Amino acid sequence: MRSGLGPARRCLWPGGAMSAPAMAGLARALRRAAAPRRLPPARRGGDGAGPRPWGWGLALGLALGVRAAPAGEEPESGREEKPPSPRGFGAAVERSRDLVRRIKDEAGIPGILVGVSVDGKEVWSEGLGYADVENRVLCKPETVMRIASISKCLTMMAAAKLWEEGKLDLDAPVQKYVPEFPEKVYEGEKVTITTRQLVSHLSGIRHYEKDISKVKEEKEKANRALKLTKSHQDKEQKAKEGKGTENTDCAKQKKEHDSETKSRNAKPGRNDKEFEQEEYYLKEKFESVIESLKIFKNDPLFFKPGSQFLYSTYGFTLLSAVVERASGQKFTDYMLKMFRDLDMLTTVLDDNEAMIYNRARCYIYNKKGRLVNAPYVDNSYKWAGGGFLSSVGDLLKFGNALLYSYQAGQFQNKNSKLLPGYLKPSTVAMMWTPVPKTEVSWDRDGKYAMAWAVVEKSQQCGCCRQQRHYASHTGGAVGASSVLLILPEELEPEAGGTWPGAPPRGVIVTIICNMQSVSLNSTALKIAREFEREKQAQCVG
Repeated sequence: MRSGLGPARRCLWPGGAMSAPAMAGLARALRRAAAPRRLPPARRGGDGAGPRPWGWGLALGLALGVRAAPAGEEPESGREEKPPSPRGFGAAVERSRDLVRRIKDEAGIPGILVGVSVDGKEVWSEGLGYADVENRVLCKPETVMRIASISKCLTMMAAAKLWEEGKLDLDAPVQKYVPEFPEKVYEGEKVTITTRQLVSHLSGIRHYEKDISKVKEEKEKANRALKLTKSHQDKEQKAKEGKGTENTDCAKQKKEHDSETKSRNAKPGRNDKEFEQEEYYLKEKFESVIESLKIFKNDPLFFKPGSQFLYSTYGFTLLSAVVERASGQKFTDYMLKMFRDLDMLTTVLDDNEAMIYNRARCYIYNKKGRLVNAPYVDNSYKWAGGGFLSSVGDLLKFGNALLYSYQAGQFQNKNSKLLPGYLKPSTVAMMWTPVPKTEVSWDRDGKYAMAWAVVEKSQQCGCCRQQRHYASHTGGAVGASSVLLILPEELEPEAGGTWPGAPPRGVIVTIICNMQSVSLNSTALKIAREFEREKQAQCVG
């Protein structure tokens, strides 16, 4: 064989050994590609005279079908590709992508993941930015990040399943399952803590802050700021209606409110008092959930169980011990089995030693405002309340399993083809029923239910804002933030009492990022409404 490549019989190629006939064909292609060609005068460079022989490198590339990037275009390997928009939701994807880019830029987030499903089908999942800044690894839909307090929703599903099976009594004292947890006394009175109180943060068990006076002070500040906000809004409304004008007193209240909420409205990813607590950065590895109870089990209660709301991740650490004893299995084993049943194959424990593919790095900003790696932490003390890793695809599956269970009873079960949900509709309805005396820090319209924040449908005035029914939960961990939001379709009863077709019907949105203290709930709600509007437009069209 005569060619510029020499008298080789076989050639080793990245795909394997190349046979002699294949080499001959390649050589002929190279000779044709490298042969001098005369172009018409109008297409020649310079004065239009003379042939322009191509170099062997370009000839080889053309022969193998390799396309060079146009001048000024970044090579594909280093560019953040924009995936094609799914058919039917292109406009919603474009608008939502812009919303995600805004929050990414405002908060200085290295990498962010977003996923959306409509009526049970994943219609958009995308990663923006970097999963690993140092090694320039781009985010992709399969990237795995800390989901923080969305872990509470996963644990709640496990507890609800045990309750349905009759293995767990939500209203029994927790000592029935975990005798290692001491009985409690509040102000000289013996009190009872139940599992139902744990899942709604009504147990009186502390969060990361040990000083009850500081907790009360922060709650008073938050309540005062909320009252000032409402007062200011009411006076503004009266001024617009001609019933009054904004006076100096209102201006004074606004100034007071601005100073009180300055820290809460600081640049996302920079400031959060919760992250100042030492226990947030525990490095000790706990071998069991029972062992991790030693962190708080002997501390006094902050209030009488059932009387007040105090968000407590440690309450869910105790819940994990209850689930372990009620199930008869190690808590982590029981949860991993549930994940397999739900087809959540990338949802795992946030174990520092395990090899977890597609795991992203976590980041924070230091005091100088520079991006740095998040400090090392071991989350084995709070698997149930904030210790899982997941992808947006898995969280969408989880949300759809819940939405299917919630709506299954509202659809016609023709010829018994409609499979039962993972939970009963009444169980999910119970989980999504707002509990009195609770509150939600990330959504002032909502109340806390059972490991979910729930906003109920309402409208106060005609032609004004309509508040939709939805459930959500946000999460904040060292170097990570998250949200999962479920917006069920408003199903009006048909003449027969049930809808044709099959559940789930509605929009589910999840966002995860590798930067802490980022508020994502409002962005998720905006994205859900974008997709709902486009879905409605398709139905009308």
